[in-house]
Amino acid sequence: MMKPLRPLFALPLFIAGLAMPAIAEDVTVFAAASMKTALDPVAAAFQEATGNTVVISYAGSNALAKQILEGAPADIFISASVQWMDEVEKGGEVQDGARADLLGNALVLVAHDAAAPAVELTRETDLVTLLGEGKLAMALVDSVPAGQYGKEALTSLGLWDAVAPSVAQADNVRAALALVSTGEAPFGIVYATDAAADPNVHVIGTFPADSHKPIVYPAALLKNGADEADRAFYDALSAPEADAVFEEQGFTILN
Repeated sequence: MMKPLRPLFALPLFIAGLAMPAIAEDVTVFAAASMKTALDPVAAAFQEATGNTVVISYAGSNALAKQILEGAPADIFISASVQWMDEVEKGGEVQDGARADLLGNALVLVAHDAAAPAVELTRETDLVTLLGEGKLAMALVDSVPAGQYGKEALTSLGLWDAVAPSVAQADNVRAALALVSTGEAPFGIVYATDAAADPNVHVIGTFPADSHKPIVYPAALLKNGADEADRAFYDALSAPEADAVFEEQGFTILN
């Protein structure tokens, strides 16, 4: 169950020391879909404190990275994958010294049915029997980070080949979450933070941390982010007040 967010009374105090622009600026952020529940209130507090506008586009990190490389005018990128941030940096889109590992996450198996029994995810787990005629919702397993982590974890545990025919792939992790939330798929693999954000799904198992690469969310100020407002919001992402919100949503703080 998602914890209620505490008011971000302290965030305006953090931002108060920053120079206030004579004219309000727009900050365009491209962020992994799994960031939405936590990032929206951080952005709202920043807007209230500064008068600047934060416009956030949420999608799979792969899609956002490709858009940035194709010239989309983003100022800040928050990826759920080091790989996709690396691609953006290789493309010359990241400002020097303006990239940091922001957050970490965990990978979980969720069910729509609140009565679904807990599952220990090991090589002996019989996911095929668990699924029956149902589908396992996942983000795109070859390109979206949550799907890639999920496939890697299932492969590491020797479970992928058996369950692959039952996987229902979605464009991003929040779309996969929605399939389970509405009952269209009885089970799904999402981030722990996604599960915490939706009362209609229930965590029944957590994948061992060593079954997949560490889930790291790097953030970067892009070449397009040239004004003070862009830098201020990038800095605010790692402020203690933002950290408190991210932690309440289940992220681990890496900065």
